Amino acid sequence: MTGALHRLARKAGLQIDWEDATGEAQRVSDDSLRQVLAALGYPAETEAQIGTSLDRCEQDAADCRFVSADAGQAITLPESWADAGAARIVLENGETLSARIVGTALPALRQTGYHRLIAGDRQITLAIAPPRCLGPGDVGTRARPWGTSVQLPSLRDERQGGFGDFGSLLPAVEGFAQAGADALAISPVHALFPADPSRFSPYAPSSRLFLNIMFGDPSLVGGQVTPVPQGDLIDWEAAIPRRLAELRRAFDGCSDEIRAKVAAWRADRGEELERHAIFDALFAHHFPDGARGWQDWPQEYHDPSSDAVALFAARHREDVDFYAFAQWLAAASLDAAQDAARRGGMSIGLIADLAVGMDGGGSHAWSRREDMLEGLSIGAPPDPLGPQGQDWGLTGFSPRALKRTGFAGFIATLRAALDHAGGVRIDHVLGLGRLWVVPHGESSANGVYLTLPLSDMLRILAIESHRAGAIVIGEDLGTVPEGLRPQLSARNVLGMRVMWFERGKDGSYVPPAQWPDQAAAMTGTHDIFTVAGWWTGRDIDWSRRLGRHDPDRSEAQDRAARDEDRTELWSALSKSGAATGPQPAADEPQRVVDAAASHVAQAACKLAIVPLEDVVGVTEQPNLPGTIDEHPNWRRRMPADSTSLLQRPDIAARIQAIDRIRR
Repeated sequence: MTGALHRLARKAGLQIDWEDATGEAQRVSDDSLRQVLAALGYPAETEAQIGTSLDRCEQDAADCRFVSADAGQAITLPESWADAGAARIVLENGETLSARIVGTALPALRQTGYHRLIAGDRQITLAIAPPRCLGPGDVGTRARPWGTSVQLPSLRDERQGGFGDFGSLLPAVEGFAQAGADALAISPVHALFPADPSRFSPYAPSSRLFLNIMFGDPSLVGGQVTPVPQGDLIDWEAAIPRRLAELRRAFDGCSDEIRAKVAAWRADRGEELERHAIFDALFAHHFPDGARGWQDWPQEYHDPSSDAVALFAARHREDVDFYAFAQWLAAASLDAAQDAARRGGMSIGLIADLAVGMDGGGSHAWSRREDMLEGLSIGAPPDPLGPQGQDWGLTGFSPRALKRTGFAGFIATLRAALDHAGGVRIDHVLGLGRLWVVPHGESSANGVYLTLPLSDMLRILAIESHRAGAIVIGEDLGTVPEGLRPQLSARNVLGMRVMWFERGKDGSYVPPAQWPDQAAAMTGTHDIFTVAGWWTGRDIDWSRRLGRHDPDRSEAQDRAARDEDRTELWSALSKSGAATGPQPAADEPQRVVDAAASHVAQAACKLAIVPLEDVVGVTEQPNLPGTIDEHPNWRRRMPADSTSLLQRPDIAARIQAIDRIRR
C-alpha cells in the first residue's frame, strides 16, 4: 500500500522527500502524508480509499480550466484537450481568432492578457504573459533608484494620534520624495478584525482583498483624530476602539457629496466588498460572546449566501454601511499618499507588502471557502532557529482551487495590493512554489511541502505588473529551494539582499559592488536587528532576557564575540569606502549607521531600500520573530514626527549621502 500512497501523494503535489536547512535529506512519514491528503480531499487510510483518491486526483487534473504561456511561445494544453480540433480564441478585448488544436499544442499568441479558448462546449482560460515583470528601469529614468521602508503604525505626525495611519504617511512620502527617493515601501495594510483590538499583527489578515480600516484618515472627510500622549509604544487595546469611534463619527457626519462618492465606489466593488462589510458586522456582533472567527458563529451564518446572513445584513444595515464607508475612506486615504508620491517625483511611489496567508477564521476564508486550504496551517519545517518548526496559524490558496477557478483569488489579491501602489513586495515568495502545510492539531514537524503552480503564478505576476505599471520584489530569504532564484530572476522579480547576509564562503562580507543586480539591497528588514541595535548589542540583551541564547555560551562570550564581529563589519565598511577613521565604541553607533547606509547605497542592485529605523538610527527592531507578548512586536513608534526627523542634520546628511551615491 505504501507505493500507492506515495504515488497519490506525489500526484497531489506533496513532496515526500525534501532537504532541510542543514542540507540533510528528510522523508515525510506515511502518517503525515495521510493526514495532509485527507485535508486536501484525498482520503488514503485504505487501499480502496487510495484508489478512489487517485481517480479523483486524475479527474481534478483533467478539470483544469487554466493554462499559462509566454507571449510568442507555443502553448501546451492539458491532455484532456488533445486533438480537440477546430477551436476559437476570444481575446480579452473581444476579438475572436480561429485556431486548431493538434495533439496538445496550440499556436503561439502574442496578445498578452487573459483570453478564452473554446472548443465545442468546453472552454479554458489562456493567460498569455509578457516575458518579464517591469523593473525599476522600466518605470523611471534613474539608473539606480533608492527608497525607504516604514512600519506604518510607527509613524508620527502633527495630529498626535495613537498610531500612524495613511494620513501620517503623507508627510513621510513628501519628505522622502523631496530628498530624491523613488520608493517608499510600507508594512502590510490588509484588513484585520476591527472589533478585536488584540489582533494588530499585519501578517495575520482577515482578508488581503481589503484594507485595514484603522489606517483611514478621518480628517479626509472633516473628521478628527483624537490627540493622545505620545509614548514610545502603541497601546493598541486603547487605540483601536478609539479610532473606531472616530471613524463612526466621521461616517455619521458625512456630507451628501461624500455619501454619493461612497455609494458609487461601493457599487463598483460589487459582491466582494458587500460580503466583507457584512463579515465585519457579523464579527463585531458575535465577538463579545467569545467568537474569534466565523467557525464560532451559529451554524446559519457559516454560509455567506444564506438567508440568515441576508436577514442579518438587512437588520444591521447601518453597521454594514459603516464598514463599507470605512473601506472607502481607507482606500481614498491610501490613494492620497500614492498621489503625493507621484506628484513629488517618485517613479515607483508606494511599494505594498503582500502577506503570505490569511487567518482561517477571517473574511476571505468565510466568503470564499472553496478557494482555501482547509484543515491545514501554513508554517515552516524544523531548522536550527526553530527546532520544533513553525505553525503560523494561517491558511492560503488551494492549488486545486487555483486551477479550477482560473487563479481568480490570486489575481484579485495582486490587484488589491497594486491598486494603490507602484510596486509589491511578496512576503515569503518561496510560497509561490511550495508551502509547508501542517495538519491542524499536529506538530509543525509533522508537516509536508505542498507544491504550488509556480510557473503559472509567475506569469500572472508579469501580466499584473505590466497592467499596474509596477515592480515586484520577492522576499527570498531563508532556506531557498535550489533553482527558485534563477526562475524569479528570469521573470524580473527582484530578490532581497540584506547586508548582514551577504557573506562569502569564508564568512566575510561581500563588497556591495558584487551584490547581484536583480535585487533590492537593504540594511535590514522588520524581522532583524537595526544597525544601531546590533552595534550596541541590543539584540544580545533581548536574547538573554527571553532565554533565546545558546545555553552553552556565557553572556561574556557573546559580548566578546560581538566585539570581534564589530571589527569585521567596520573593516568591510571601510573597504567599500563607506566608513572612515577609527572604529567607533560599542555605545557610539551613529557613524556605523551612516556607513551602513552608504555601504548599501553602493550596491550593484537595481534598487536600494534603507528601512526608516536605519535612516533614523533607532536601536529597537519592529518585530522579534518567534515571540508574541514577550517583545513589543508591531508597537514601536518613531522618536518624532516624520517632518521633524527628516530635518535633523544627522538624518538629512545620511539621506543626502544615500541619494548622492545612488545618483
